[in-house]
Amino acid sequence: MERIAREMRDAGVEEVRVDEPLSRHTTWKVGGPADILVYPHSKDELERAMSVINRHGLPWRVIGRGSNLLVRDGGIRGAVIKLGTGLDDMRVEGDRVIAGGGYSFVRLSVMAARYGLTGLEFAGGIPGTVGGAVFMNAGAHGSELSRVLESAEVLLEDGQWVRLSKEELGFKYRTSILQAERRGVVTEAVFHLQEGDRKQVADSMARFKDRRRQTQPLQYPCAGSVFRNPPGDHSGRLIEAAGLKGYRIGDAEVSEQHANFIINRGHATANDVLTLIQHIIGTIKEKYGVTLEPEVQVVGEG
Repeated sequence: MERIAREMRDAGVEEVRVDEPLSRHTTWKVGGPADILVYPHSKDELERAMSVINRHGLPWRVIGRGSNLLVRDGGIRGAVIKLGTGLDDMRVEGDRVIAGGGYSFVRLSVMAARYGLTGLEFAGGIPGTVGGAVFMNAGAHGSELSRVLESAEVLLEDGQWVRLSKEELGFKYRTSILQAERRGVVTEAVFHLQEGDRKQVADSMARFKDRRRQTQPLQYPCAGSVFRNPPGDHSGRLIEAAGLKGYRIGDAEVSEQHANFIINRGHATANDVLTLIQHIIGTIKEKYGVTLEPEVQVVGEG
C-alpha cells in the first residue's frame, strides 16, 4: 500500500495516509485501520485519486464524519476517501444554498437559518457531511434531505462527472442510488429552500436542539439511531419495553437516555457494539416477532 500511496502523492494528491485507524474518524470512536485514507482537497485531487484507485482495482468507499457508521475491528481493505478542506465550502444564491460534499450538515442548517431560509431545520442534529447526507437521504424530525435537495454533483467510480437531479438520485428511506446502483462521491449539493421568518426559523432550531439535549446521550461517543423504525412503531420503544436500557457488552451499552442509541463507555470495540446490536435484534424478534433493521452501516473486516 505504501507504493500506491506514493503513486497518489506523485499524481498530486497531497494527503494520503497508510494504515490509518478509523477509530479516529468515526463518532463511535471504534474501528480498525484503513489500508489507505485519502484526503482530497480539490475536485482535481479527487479525480486523480480515483484514477489511481481504478488503475489498481482497489475497493473503495467514502466516509464523511463517520457518523452512522460501524467499522469492524479488522478495518477496511482498499481505499477510504474523506473529503478535505477545499471541498467544504458553501454559498447562498437567493433561495438556493450550494454546499461542498465535505461541508458540515449541521453547520449548513445553521447558516441557512442565518440567511432566513427555511427547510433545513431538521438537519441541526445530524452530525455528518453534506455528501454523506445525500448518500443516505439523511433525515430527522419528520423531514429528510430529499424534500429540499435540487441536485448533486457526483464523481462516479468510472471517473465520469455528472450532476444528478433529486429524481435521478432515487431517494428512498435512508437510501439513494449512490449506495449501490451508481457508486460515486458527492462533491457538491444544491438545496432549494424557502424564505422564512428568521426568528421563527431560529426558534424552531432551538426547540430541536433542546429536544436532542434532553433525549439523546450526546455526551458519549455514539452514532445516532442504531435501528430503523419498523412500520407503525418505534425501535426505541420496543427496546425499552424489552428491558434492554442499560444492557451492556464490554464498553458498549444501550443508552439509559434513549434506547435506540448505543454508547461507547470509553473502551468499546466494534465487536462489542456489533454483538450488542445482534443481541437486541434477537431479543426483539423473540419477544415481539419484529425484526429490527440496523440504520447504521456496518463495514470492514472482523
